[in-house]
Amino acid sequence: MTARWRGAALFAAVALLVLAVAPAALDPFRLGLLAKYLCFAIAALGIGLAWGQGGMLTLGQGVFFGLGGYSMAMYLKLHDAGPGNLPDFMVWSGVEELPALWKPFSNPVFAIAAAVLVPALAATLLGLLVFRRRVRGAYFAILGQALAAAFVIWLVGRQGLTGGTNGLTHFYDVFGRDPEDDGSKRLFYFVVALVLGALYLLARQLVKSRFGRLLVAVRDGEDRVRFLGYDPATVKTIAFAVSAAMAGIAGALYVPVVGIISPSLLGVVPSIELVVAVAIGGRFSLAGAVLGGVLLNWAHTSFSEQYPSGWVYLQGLMFVLVIMLLPGGIAGAVQRVGGMLARRSGPAGEAAGERKEVAAQ
Repeated sequence: MTARWRGAALFAAVALLVLAVAPAALDPFRLGLLAKYLCFAIAALGIGLAWGQGGMLTLGQGVFFGLGGYSMAMYLKLHDAGPGNLPDFMVWSGVEELPALWKPFSNPVFAIAAAVLVPALAATLLGLLVFRRRVRGAYFAILGQALAAAFVIWLVGRQGLTGGTNGLTHFYDVFGRDPEDDGSKRLFYFVVALVLGALYLLARQLVKSRFGRLLVAVRDGEDRVRFLGYDPATVKTIAFAVSAAMAGIAGALYVPVVGIISPSLLGVVPSIELVVAVAIGGRFSLAGAVLGGVLLNWAHTSFSEQYPSGWVYLQGLMFVLVIMLLPGGIAGAVQRVGGMLARRSGPAGEAAGERKEVAAQ
């Protein structure tokens, strides 16, 4: 079986597990948790594209996640309030007129488009500003952290506009569905799973394309690519914008699944946790990034139930062990083991073939 067919078979097996086995085996509560993990996996997929393939260590992915999440939440709050009425938190904050920023989000099409395009546009502007000045490495990572911190400060300080520290929550109608209904939770899960699958295939196709090879070349030798006549800043900006759009989609899906979007989900720490998840899963593999996004958040939920204060230490320990022992993450370790098995079976297979030819003669 060729590598292409093995990859297709593995993707089909995972799709069967996610779309058939998990919904049948898990109760609505656990299925909702898995849907939340898949939302983070979408954001991790974007980091895998930007960091793993493009070498851009983005520590501000929470900003783009938040832009997508707040875009969706603003529409849902306006829909719950009804035409001409203010969302409940604005009434409590003493706001008398709907802010101009909110008015376009009464249209669901605009809100969905904004959840994707606003993060992509913000990343494009930031990328053009930063990459053309050849900012990279630790400087780019620190810039991402500063952006995430500033975004959270702005959100917290705008109680009447964004809900402040509490964020936006308590959605009673999500596109005609009751978010607390078990059937709705199953529907949201399938939507998230299908979107993740589609984005994974899109990212994989992008990586295998000529653009993907150029992106890896920029990661491995930006100056050499520039010497050959290409513009590394444009290549990195495109990849960064696609990564941000994926984070925005993840945030938009997270809101109906979990029922809240708040600054605590968007700051420096959540952004770093996404990077840690990608590192554990394997940053050079898109599948590894998705796996890390699911596994780390599952471990967070499971371990926090028993040892709430110990999760931070366990997470740090896992990150250190992976960097020291498995620099390629889980996916890298699996690939190495698979390569070793293939090399061991190779000579045996060739010898068997030679024996068959001798016997035939």
